Amino acid sequence: MTRLISTFILIIAFISAGCDSISKTAKGTVIGSGAGALAGAIIGKAAGNTTTGAIVGAAVGGASGAAIGKYMDDQSRELEEDLENATVERVGEGIKVTFDSGILFEINSAELSAESKEEIAELATVLKKYEDTNIMFAGHTDASGPEDYNQELSEERAKSVAEYAAFVGVDAERMTITGYGEEDPIASNETQLGREKNRRVEIAIWANDELKEAAEDGAIDAE
Repeated sequence: MTRLISTFILIIAFISAGCDSISKTAKGTVIGSGAGALAGAIIGKAAGNTTTGAIVGAAVGGASGAAIGKYMDDQSRELEEDLENATVERVGEGIKVTFDSGILFEINSAELSAESKEEIAELATVLKKYEDTNIMFAGHTDASGPEDYNQELSEERAKSVAEYAAFVGVDAERMTITGYGEEDPIASNETQLGREKNRRVEIAIWANDELKEAAEDGAIDAE
């Protein structure tokens, strides 16, 4: 009974706090109706600022980097095979996965569709297999509407994807969750096609300290 009451209090506290304060909360925050699914996740931008920057900034180079790259090559191939509605790119010593927000969400919504949950579950299966990585979930919007609204929506969408990945078994302590709003466009906001491209959720994947140490010790085959 005590545990049930504690869980209820956490949910009420989240609702009362509001999204803006939650977005600034550090490691250990409990988020959303999952009642602890994201406990241990870091809320905020990772070092390197953008998803690509986070991957590039974590690179080690040399023989260790080559071994990490092989680990990422294998993971990238599996992601490409399993994800039908996402773009998978090898970036440096990491991977970037991009979902069009239109695939995941309705307009102006952060609620995942049933189809998108299946896709995220496929993503999670691979992430759990290759567990020695950090994962950054980053939401983006176009420039339509107020800037503050876009920022909040991008954060909520990133949280929704991360929370479902945690729900199906990905360790939340590997996660960084952030929203960029309209500040990092990849296309012109002057056209409908450009705005559609800018509405997206990106997932950056790069080596954690354990994987880097294994690569340095020669415990990972670079061939």
